[in-house]
Amino acid sequence: MCGIVGFVNLNREKVNKEILWEMTDSLSHRGPDGRGVYTDRYLGLGHRRLSIIDLSEKAHQPMLADGGRYAISYNGEIYNFRELRRVLERGGTKFNSLSDTEVLLRSFAQWGTDSLEKYNGMFAFAFWDKENTTLTLARDRYGIKPLYYWENKKVFMFASEIKAFLKHPDFKVGMDLEALLEYFTFQNTFTSKTLFSGVNIIPPGHYIQVRLQEKPWMRSGKYWDFCFKESKDKKSLKEYMEEGDRLFNQAVKRQLVSDVEIGSFLSGGIDSGSITAIASRHLSELKTFCIGFDLSSAVGLERAFDERKKAEHISYLYQTEHYEMVLKSGDMKKCLPDVVWGLEDLRLGQNYPNYYASKLASSFVKVCLSGAGGDELFGGYPWRYYRTLKSNSYDEYSGAYYAYWQRLLDGKLLRKLFSPVWEKVKNVHTEDIFKRVLSGANTEIINPEDYVNHSLYFEAKTFLHGLLVVDDRLSMANGLEVRVPFLDNDLVDFAMELPVRMKLKNIDNILRIDEDDLAKRYRYFNKTRDGKILLRKILSKYIGEGSAKQYKQGFSGPDSSWFKGESIRYVRETLLNKGAELYNYLDYSTVETLINEHISGKVNRRLLIWSFLSVEIWLKVFKNKEYNKT
Repeated sequence: MCGIVGFVNLNREKVNKEILWEMTDSLSHRGPDGRGVYTDRYLGLGHRRLSIIDLSEKAHQPMLADGGRYAISYNGEIYNFRELRRVLERGGTKFNSLSDTEVLLRSFAQWGTDSLEKYNGMFAFAFWDKENTTLTLARDRYGIKPLYYWENKKVFMFASEIKAFLKHPDFKVGMDLEALLEYFTFQNTFTSKTLFSGVNIIPPGHYIQVRLQEKPWMRSGKYWDFCFKESKDKKSLKEYMEEGDRLFNQAVKRQLVSDVEIGSFLSGGIDSGSITAIASRHLSELKTFCIGFDLSSAVGLERAFDERKKAEHISYLYQTEHYEMVLKSGDMKKCLPDVVWGLEDLRLGQNYPNYYASKLASSFVKVCLSGAGGDELFGGYPWRYYRTLKSNSYDEYSGAYYAYWQRLLDGKLLRKLFSPVWEKVKNVHTEDIFKRVLSGANTEIINPEDYVNHSLYFEAKTFLHGLLVVDDRLSMANGLEVRVPFLDNDLVDFAMELPVRMKLKNIDNILRIDEDDLAKRYRYFNKTRDGKILLRKILSKYIGEGSAKQYKQGFSGPDSSWFKGESIRYVRETLLNKGAELYNYLDYSTVETLINEHISGKVNRRLLIWSFLSVEIWLKVFKNKEYNKT
């Protein structure tokens, strides 16, 4: 895993190597094992290396081929690189290293953008064809590895992280108000925008090509997309279970390829538990890592947020070398500047536990397996899908689904909140943004299962992508590579064609739950034992039937309680302060009212308070430059 940077001088000026080196070294946390740059007239590529496969200097990047015609700077892992290498060797290609980087370089040189569909793995890369003066930037199918870009009339820049742009003299930090409105609607961005004005992220399954000899000089393409659609070739339950089990084992085993030690996150849930079970068969003395929470001041349902006992049970079953860290209320305050600096592109959830999990794991290993993706592929959030199943039309369905996905605030409150800058964002319609994503499902709706598949498509494109961005940024902030076995191509293909009734069982008997009720997940699951039906049956052989039937537990601290109690002083000092940077954009009285609603217990606004804190710190860290990461 690595960090990549680069730029093209659109005015054809020669690359300033000093700037290129500074941009490259700003990502040293992503790649502490090596550094390199490559220049060709007006183009520059930079690379920071975290050595995982082929630790020798032969795998150094940027890597060149064919007498210097081709150059690549690459971040990721291609798990089927050995199979692709054999295909290329049969065609006469000679290799100089054992790395997946060289396979990527030579396969793209031979097959061009057609090669993107052949890669099974995670990647973001920049490929330069000197002869055709063409730069190609590409990102993996699911968006596991990020890649951002920015341009003005003089320069086009790209990097694994936005902080690299801060080292270029042409780049100035500004707030993108439209992205801020998206964030306070969805706690995510569904467009390619970021909070940094003019900075965009390349969408998953897409590539960009820069050709200065042509007009327009930049073009983009999509090479892959999710398609949740039931196969016409129906199988028996036994056949689905056998095939799913085979593919899951294959996926985990594929992602164990490494020349360094691999560990596994172990939350106590069925996904990470089963990955640990399979990995332990192939790795001796597997290390596992878990984050727990001090619940002495937690109340209500949050008293069940600590999953250490479940994780310890799985560790006992498979004899892993297990490590834990227990977070307390003050740990959020301590790490928040580091979290925001690492994340930059603010996304879902209260994600500081992810930061501490990666920090813990990185003390022992360079690579860690994650259970992300199992819920989004196999229907792990039934309370989301069922609320729309009785819709009488697509418009009714999309409207109800949009109402749910306003995770932070609805339109009425947003207008109050954004009143200081409303004239600048009044033409941004977040419902239209939502519907544009949903329309990409591009499959006919005939029955309730089709509504569920539309929902699964939407969540894979938005919620899963947000989680993957968070995981990459906060793990790489600690020099840790995270791998996601559930996002193996063959396993994803299987999940997308799996009948909905193998994921959910109560399509015909929908239980309505108040979405504002914090207990919705637990009350729903305890009554129906629903969601991920087939996956639970498959994974029960690894973690036991009792563990496989446990309810879905999100990875979150008891912050609803802490924001009313032990963290209340920090919240008030940071946010109930009229001099806060936040109020250059948002209305103070509205923020005050919303926070007080939470403190009084009237409404649970823990995610909103976290988002207020994150944006305030973002402004101090990036706009005011009040933070220096050492």
